[in-house]
Amino acid sequence: MSVLDSIQNQKQALPILRAAAEAAANDSSESQEMTHAWLFTGFGREHAALVFAASLLCKSRGCGICDECTTAMAGSHGDLELVRTDGLSIKIDDVRELVQRASWSPSTSNYRVVILESAERLTDSAANALLKAIE
Repeated sequence: MSVLDSIQNQKQALPILRAAAEAAANDSSESQEMTHAWLFTGFGREHAALVFAASLLCKSRGCGICDECTTAMAGSHGDLELVRTDGLSIKIDDVRELVQRASWSPSTSNYRVVILESAERLTDSAANALLKAIE
């Protein structure tokens, strides 16, 4: 069973995520399915983002049983940057530090994945700095 199978009530998103994980696993640079940045919105977005990250970090496209999948799902994979905040806002200094860490090469996988939860808590200057880095 693939980790992507754990995504429920996302009938439109699931085929897109599967195609992107497949394109990423095949290193398909000519394909339009995989891109450098993804935005997850709506109910279950944190889980969907974490599952997608596991499918990108796993050499078997998200098998659900390997070390890459289990550590990614736990949020402790070396190539996964999981940003959660307890504060009221995410400040520009936090984003600049995040952008710097995100530019590091992956250590064990083909990708370095950053999940920023609660992006609505970004200050205006932090959001602008993040968008500029993504461009």
